[in-house]
Amino acid sequence: MAHSSNRIPSLDGFRAISILLVVYGHLCGTHGFPVSIVNYSHSLGDVAHLGVLVFFVISGFLITSLLMSEREKTGSISLKQFYFRRVLRIFPAFYALILVVFLASLLGWISLNGRDFAFALTYTINYDAYRSWQVGHLWSLSIEEQFYLLWPLALLALRERRALVVAIVAIFTAPLVRAGISWLGRGHPHSPLHGIVVFPAMCDYLATGCALALLRPWLLAQGWYVRLTASPWLLATVPVILVITRFSNHALVLLFCSPLLNVCIALLIESSTRHDGTLAGRFLNWKPVAFVGVLSYSLYLWQQLFLDRDSNQWINAFPQNIVFAVVAALLSYFLIERSFLGFRHRLERAARLPRHVDGVGPATDAQEWVAKRLADTKAGNPPVV
Repeated sequence: MAHSSNRIPSLDGFRAISILLVVYGHLCGTHGFPVSIVNYSHSLGDVAHLGVLVFFVISGFLITSLLMSEREKTGSISLKQFYFRRVLRIFPAFYALILVVFLASLLGWISLNGRDFAFALTYTINYDAYRSWQVGHLWSLSIEEQFYLLWPLALLALRERRALVVAIVAIFTAPLVRAGISWLGRGHPHSPLHGIVVFPAMCDYLATGCALALLRPWLLAQGWYVRLTASPWLLATVPVILVITRFSNHALVLLFCSPLLNVCIALLIESSTRHDGTLAGRFLNWKPVAFVGVLSYSLYLWQQLFLDRDSNQWINAFPQNIVFAVVAALLSYFLIERSFLGFRHRLERAARLPRHVDGVGPATDAQEWVAKRLADTKAGNPPVV
């Protein structure tokens, strides 16, 4: 199957599944939608949250692969270039959303306060227990931004081996933090602990993607791993993921099953990126599905304005709410995201900087890095991790 040279196979398809889980979870309970929030939560668990977790694993995997590729080619990691790419990728569409909700608040269409804007603008809204619905989903983007701030510094200072240790420690300690927060807040439905999503409690999903990227060259030299990730039985991880999601409101499940959930997601990502010719791979790389993945950031940003289950307004009722959400995402993508992406590429060409396609990832850079490390392993020079 042919792919664009600047895309890693199947990752856009995974993003599509992730954002569709988010959209479905938010649609449930909106006026006119056939599935109520009660039936949804009792039968499936929080699949919208699951969609965000998959995004986190993808992000950790992709960002780490890009940074390691840069170090392999240049001998170092340029924080200036990394943050430059992140700013032009994330900020324009994000601040367009903030401007729109600010104007809507001034006009009295929605109810937001200064606290909402202060936390949203500083990417700390995950620490606001009482965030409003229209900006509440930005908790996950805040965690992403905190990850972008910390992880490149860790890789630069610690290099691969020690950074891998940090990632593994995060994978096993974050569930402890989540379970502790859940335990402390039990029996108190109005406790601030129910609304706070601190970075130390969520970093294990990002760390799983980071560990996968760091270990991947070594793993691909192991026969058991290659066989496992090529096996059709790997699809059995999907019901495992769904069962864990269904019971994720229990502290013991958070504590003991989160690492298993992380591993299942990572294995599916590994398998899909290498075996894009399978039935699942062809579906993930099917152009309509891949386009939904490309659109995922804009759809993530704008859907919250229209998929409000606490609103009785016509614009928030199904099916027009999903139509408005998709239209807003398309406008944001074509008018804002693509414009700034083109602007960034022009600047990179002018400065002769390495070209990256953030959010999708350069297959050439990331895959060349993995291939070289794998070749070193087969030649008897184990990769340093």
